Amino acid sequence: MQLIANPRQFDVILTGNIFGDILSDEASMLSGSIGLLPSASTGLKTAVYEPIHGSAPDIAGLGIANPIATIASASMMLRYSLDEEAAADAIDAAIKKTMADGYRTGDLAAYDCKEQVNYIVTIHDKKPH
Repeated sequence: MQLIANPRQFDVILTGNIFGDILSDEASMLSGSIGLLPSASTGLKTAVYEPIHGSAPDIAGLGIANPIATIASASMMLRYSLDEEAAADAIDAAIKKTMADGYRTGDLAAYDCKEQVNYIVTIHDKKPH
């Protein structure tokens, strides 16, 4: 209950996979959608980055899944595993601008996810590399 009532008291929560899935699903509602949150499972030599919702095969190909968690997971991979800070910063800035400009998917509003992804890519492509 503390995770929902006062989430700022937590910086890191270390738990097993199944309980971590439960907590991350619950905490996702603080942001408004499970489709917004990236995740990382890290070890000493390897790391796996994915949206907290996984691959969402039930809605794959329908153009309704929120792509932000997947894109943000790629940003985390660039930052934490590949030491590509500038690329991660550019992706994060494109996500923020997309949201600030009002683009949303159906879990947040009435937009198609392809429109949101295309906008993120357009913003990123305009930045100097």
